[in-house]
Amino acid sequence: MIRIEDLVFAYPHGPFRLSIPDVTIEDGEKVAFIGPSGSGKTTLLHLLAGIEVPGSGTVTTAGCEVSSMSDAERRDFRVQHVGLVFQVFELLSYLDMLDNILLPYRINSSLALTPEVVDRAKALAERVGMADKLGRYVDRLSQGERQRVAICRALLPQPRVLMADEPTGNLDPANKDRVLEMLVQQADEAGATLVTVTHEHDVLGRFDRTIDFATFHETVGAAP
Repeated sequence: MIRIEDLVFAYPHGPFRLSIPDVTIEDGEKVAFIGPSGSGKTTLLHLLAGIEVPGSGTVTTAGCEVSSMSDAERRDFRVQHVGLVFQVFELLSYLDMLDNILLPYRINSSLALTPEVVDRAKALAERVGMADKLGRYVDRLSQGERQRVAICRALLPQPRVLMADEPTGNLDPANKDRVLEMLVQQADEAGATLVTVTHEHDVLGRFDRTIDFATFHETVGAAP
């Protein structure tokens, strides 16, 4: 379960302030956050994943109070329990597509890189229509292809929570449908919670619930 209670967050330099009194997302629920640019949607995902910590209040993700963990504990928690699709993808240009998908297993000893994991990575690539590009480097991929690589990497560890920041923003309609179906199906198969932020209202029917930032956020200025 994800639970936010009395959260207040502000960046140390700048006027942005985010205030969320109470949000609960049940295990296995699929939720989309919507709201205007600068309202703090990406910041919220970072708080849920423990990349940022609130100034006050508590954040519980997958039953763990991430807001009270140390930096090292939050990092290990993310690797083991959270699949993140960043808006800027965070792919490494000196690795080919397959090694970018396998990256979580190469940088954290808590994940064991086995032949079964490699097979699962290849199967994910096939599901997003990129099985023929596994040896291709990032600079030879389009933006939409890079986004699909980032999604495969997030899904590979079979996380308890999937978080996606504008996961379909760079995709054409056919690939948008394919990626959304994949995210929803993977969440269903693993019993995982799916949390995404989006500007695209035409995809909201795929989710169990939509939460509009206008219903609870308080901002002064805009999020970076």
